[in-house]
Order: sequence, then C-alpha cells, then structure tokens
Amino acid sequence: MYFGTFARMRADRLVSLVLLLRRHGRMTAPALARELEVSTRTVLRDIEALSTAGVPVYAERGRHGGFALLPGFRTELTGLNHDEALAVLAAGSGRGEQAFGLGSALASALRKVVDALPEGHQATAGDAAQRLLIEPETDLLSRRTAAEEVPGTTMVEVRRAVLAGRKLRIHYAAADRAPQWRTVDPIGLVTVRDRGYLLATRSGADRTYRLSRILAAEELPEPAERPDRVDLDRIWRERCAAFLSDDQMTVLVRVNPERREQLLNTALAVRAEEPDADGRLRLEVTFQDARHAEWALWQLDTDAEALAPQSLRAALRDRAAAIAACYGSSAGV
Repeated sequence: MYFGTFARMRADRLVSLVLLLRRHGRMTAPALARELEVSTRTVLRDIEALSTAGVPVYAERGRHGGFALLPGFRTELTGLNHDEALAVLAAGSGRGEQAFGLGSALASALRKVVDALPEGHQATAGDAAQRLLIEPETDLLSRRTAAEEVPGTTMVEVRRAVLAGRKLRIHYAAADRAPQWRTVDPIGLVTVRDRGYLLATRSGADRTYRLSRILAAEELPEPAERPDRVDLDRIWRERCAAFLSDDQMTVLVRVNPERREQLLNTALAVRAEEPDADGRLRLEVTFQDARHAEWALWQLDTDAEALAPQSLRAALRDRAAAIAACYGSSAGV
C-alpha cells in the first residue's frame, strides 16, 4: 500500500518536472526543488531517472546553466481548447489553491493545462489569464478576506476519508465548548466565502463541521454509512434552511445604502429587502442571537435603525444612554 502510494507520488513529480522544463525552457536544480517542494538531491535523482527512461533531458553548465529538454520533445497529454484552459488558469489565479489543502495539486494541474495546449496558444492563454483575478485577498475597502487556516495533515485525513467513503474520527472544538473526539460518517466537503465545511452524519443525525475547528483527524478503516450517490448542492441548501430555522434572531432594520454591505457582512442571512420612502433600505436580516444583532447594529451608528423586535431597540437605547451618561460630564483628571 505504502509502496504504491510512493510510486504514484514519484510518477506525478516526474511528470511535473518535465512540464516545468517544457514551460520554462531551462531551470536550475534549486529552482525545480522549490517548485516541486522537494530537496535538490531529490531533483537530481529524478533527472537521472528521466534520462534513464529515455526522456531527452540534459544539463547546461555555466552561470546561466541548468537542466533543459531537447527542442521538440512533447509529453502525451490530453488537449484542451482555449476557453477550457483559460477557465482553469483563471481559477488558479484566485484563491482556489487554498480549498481543501489541494494547493500543490492545483499547481501541478495548471502546468499540465498549459502544456496540453497547442504551442501557438500557450502564451496567449497565459497572457489572458493574467487579465482575470478571482477572489483577491482584499476588497475595494482594503478589508482582508483571508481564508481560514486548516492544518495540512488534518485536511489530508479529512479529504481522504470523504473520498474513500470511510468513517472519520475528529477532534472538534465547537464554539464555546471544550474540544471533544467524535466519530462521524463523512458525506462531502463544501467551501463558501473561504470557509470550509465538512458535511457528515453522526449516529444517523445530520452534522455540519467547520474545517477550521477540526484540531486533528484520523481516517478509520470502517466504511462510512452513507448513500452511494450524493447531491451536495441540495444537501447544503437543506442544511442552510435548517440552520436559519433554529433560534436565531430576525431583525427588521432601516439602513443607509452606503452601509448595506457592512451590514450584510455581519448578518447570517437576508430574508427580504426593499427600498424605503426616504431613500434608505428596509431589510429583514437574521443574526446568531440578540447579542450578535446588538453588536452588529451598534457598529453602524445612526446609519442603521432597528425597527423590530422591540427588545433589540430597547437594548440599543440603553447602551446609547449609558455611553451618553459616561461622556455627559466633564472628564476627570
């Protein structure tokens, strides 16, 4: 089992090495090592293996030397049309490399995509992909939208169990609770706005786990109890609806249109939206609880007004009164 996995990993690395040389023309051993995330010694062994297998790779000496392929050598890979290749390259220019710990696999796939194109289209597709940017790390207001971090070893175990259909043991830190070990039947993985989720069942009950809260994971040998086929999109919609039907607080609020996005960034969901008579927007939004709603609306100052429920209006009024009382007298020395 281990030997087979090792052999597949090395075969993939050898293909990636050839594709790197085809794309860049000439590369040094240290540069190849950085790209492939291995040691320089491993690169030299791989170069020797390729040469032994008949791949025309040779070394050029001197300050600008390195390894290169004989002109005209081409690997046998399935071709893609221009738009298909551009779509994959554009996705790779965004933040998809962070999804489910597949960064190195995506880099390897992108090299294969470029190599699969006809030679006359390779430069064109590469230049076109540079004109498209998907999900940058900051928005127009310079707010960072960094993805949640998940340890690589943990992500590998989770992903392997999901794809192999085996039970998964996770050390999970739920909000405001001590971490606990639990065994689940994994169904699939979902990423939404740079947050990853594991959809699973536990003792037959639906469960959704934030990947960033999984502290450790272990794939178990027992098969998972789950259907052979799955519609993740449908399951995600159903779980979102169930989540919003729990004990969250729904708030009717009037907001300055210029602060709409800030409000939506803090709310769990928007149930309704319509323009108000004075140019403001009237929205029905859902928050985690009363404390969450009070905090979110307080951030917007007078640009937002809670219309309902009355308990939230009273909480915001009392907070404002306390602040006014604090600053109503002269400051002490």
